[in-house]
Amino acid sequence: MPTRGIKVWSLRLLSGLVVLLVLAALAVWLYLRASLARLDGEVRAPGLSAPVTVARDARGVPLISGQRRADVAYATGFVHAQERFFQMDLLRRVGAGELSELFGARALPRDRANRLHRFRARVAASLKLLNPADRLLLERYVAGVNAGLDSLGANPFEYALMGVKPRPWTVDDSLLVVCAMYFDLQGTVEPRELTRGWIRDHSDAAQLAFLLPDASKWDAPLDAAAVVFEQAPIPPAPPAWWGKPRKADATRLASADFIDSVGSNNWAVAGSRSKDGVAIVSDDMHLGLSLPNTWYRLAIQYPDATGAPRRIVGVTLPGAPPVIIAGSNGRVAWGYTNSYADLLDLVMLGQDAQRPGEVRTPAGWEKPVAVVETILVKGAPAERMTVYETSLGPLRETGGKPYAIHWLAHAPASLNLHPIRLETVDTLDQALAVAATIGIPSQNFVGGDDKGNIGWTISGALPRRGQPGSGATFPLPVDGGQATFDGALAPSDYPRVVNPPGGQLSTANARQLNGPGAQILGDGGFDIGARNRQIRDALAALGPATDVAGVYGVALDDRALFVAPWRERAIKVLDAQALQGKPQRAQFLDLLNKSWSGRASVDSVGYRLARHFLWALGDVLFGGVNGDLAELHPKSSMALATSRWPEVVARLLDEQPAAWLPPGHATWQSVQLAAIDRVMAELAADGLPLEKATWGERNTAAISHPIAAAVPLLARSLSAAPDMLPGDANMPRVSGKNFGQSQRLTVSPGKEEQGVFNMPGGQSGHPLSPYFLDGHAEWVAGTPTPLLPGAARHTLTFK
Repeated sequence: MPTRGIKVWSLRLLSGLVVLLVLAALAVWLYLRASLARLDGEVRAPGLSAPVTVARDARGVPLISGQRRADVAYATGFVHAQERFFQMDLLRRVGAGELSELFGARALPRDRANRLHRFRARVAASLKLLNPADRLLLERYVAGVNAGLDSLGANPFEYALMGVKPRPWTVDDSLLVVCAMYFDLQGTVEPRELTRGWIRDHSDAAQLAFLLPDASKWDAPLDAAAVVFEQAPIPPAPPAWWGKPRKADATRLASADFIDSVGSNNWAVAGSRSKDGVAIVSDDMHLGLSLPNTWYRLAIQYPDATGAPRRIVGVTLPGAPPVIIAGSNGRVAWGYTNSYADLLDLVMLGQDAQRPGEVRTPAGWEKPVAVVETILVKGAPAERMTVYETSLGPLRETGGKPYAIHWLAHAPASLNLHPIRLETVDTLDQALAVAATIGIPSQNFVGGDDKGNIGWTISGALPRRGQPGSGATFPLPVDGGQATFDGALAPSDYPRVVNPPGGQLSTANARQLNGPGAQILGDGGFDIGARNRQIRDALAALGPATDVAGVYGVALDDRALFVAPWRERAIKVLDAQALQGKPQRAQFLDLLNKSWSGRASVDSVGYRLARHFLWALGDVLFGGVNGDLAELHPKSSMALATSRWPEVVARLLDEQPAAWLPPGHATWQSVQLAAIDRVMAELAADGLPLEKATWGERNTAAISHPIAAAVPLLARSLSAAPDMLPGDANMPRVSGKNFGQSQRLTVSPGKEEQGVFNMPGGQSGHPLSPYFLDGHAEWVAGTPTPLLPGAARHTLTFK
């Protein structure tokens, strides 16, 4: 063929390929467009008692209005499915242990761990306890979900990418979404008890009392203005495992990748201290951050039992029963933080070769019931897993020992629709009474009403213990007279704090009470308390006549009050002798002094160095034992055993007992210098000059859709910008790479027009939607936006 002919055919072939690529891209774009939510028009909805409208504002936030609550639930389900179905699907699969059906064998370890609890079987018992009205509400929500999914022009885009079809929603699935939150909020309790049990078994009583203190100087309980805790003396000698070096393959510092994933703040200021005499409630729940965001914000409107109109605004959890999780109903506002109450007992079981197939519980011998669970696996044969159920719960073997997991989440009454009752309460007292009956993972409930009253209680089931709190933070032995809990505590016995003298309340996952109520709650892993103390003091500083703006501002407090003393320790240890012939240490000292704003600010090198110094100290002292503990459970570490470990380290540095020096160190100054050198070595290994090691460089957001990593071509479209984030753990403005304030809400009930809100992602889970990332920039900056939806831009009517 002549050269000219070859060129012509080459150009034709190239043009054809370009056309095919354009057509393929167009087809993908059209498919993606077809799976966008419907925003306008009319939808036929069988079963409605009257029309329902969904009026979305410029940010896609809907006001759903109807004449019956069940009709509103239907529309809520429709909207949730159209905007967030894949998120809902993941949550139900986490709760049931069914992720492998979507993701294949790589999801099996998590499915096996979750399937042990057999929540899909357990929710059937919970559904039987629902009253007819609640059952109807849930069924109408499910009908709306399936109608919303069916009404999309194409299946949600994630299913096309994965080559699977979504399965319809069921009433069981909505309760499984709540089970997923049990795993998220209480999933560390079991490994924590295992970890503490290992430390108990490898330490004497005096060592244990010192290493695992019950309280901290940072604690700021609700029932005490000032608390003095007795500190256990430092024993004459440490346990045998103390100060062991890290294993050779543990090349990175604990500080380098650690983000303190302890979550949630809420607080309330009484009407006696607000400008208009109405309570002000603020809430920011801390969770893992991804796209779409955990919460879907909306307002709903319907007549209450008296026929009076009722408007409720706040956040919902897509897939869960259709209730406002945190928000305001015009009379009462409320919010949650994880309680870290002790809701799980790990009970050691006895065995005897003469009684094969039996185990001994504190109540006697019994034969566990074997239940076969089938885990479907995409692209592979199904896996059969046998779960052994005892009278106390499923059996787990760890370290060659059998345990029963006695978890309150397994009880049928731990799941219900009682949160809906908060939508129509008129007073704080009514809200507190409802809160104690709610079936959700146990939470700190803080509320306030339009009369100015504020209060705290626990929302969610609490265990009824014959010996409150005794031995419950460690695995319970078969012998010894320490019985596990017996069912749930009666709501009338829940502790409460109402209208305290200071006119304010706050919780932040730390110890809530110091009096008798503390024994009711136990300790399921309280935070060290620095965050709550900082919130308490910041609220007190607002004075006697504050407003929503002032109360909201506390959520953005990034002052480094917890880390500041560790900076001072590092400065003190870097004396002339320590700096001699060590120019890098001199630079470290210079940056601690000159690049320190007193905050976890993005441009601060000093904050990052001081913060990592603390964690490197923990690595020097606990690195070896953390390796041993990780063999017990992947989550096990000294930090999981006690959030108060920094107080243990501080005591040692203050009193400097020679017997507790780790091997290879002759002085406590040597220990601290070793920690500083480790921080510098880690930064150098990352190729980061010390002067460039800002906190923002470390604390850069990595918020993306769950499948972004699996689809590199779409990763950018499925991710938020890599913003540098101020804030950190142990201060009100909690932020990490993909963990932090999942929403910020501040409101006075009855004055919702003045309420403010923001969250890290938009309303939609679809990358082509204008609502995918809407509001993210305001969340990064901390800029408050209106809580209530604005003027309607789109209206969808159900008839």
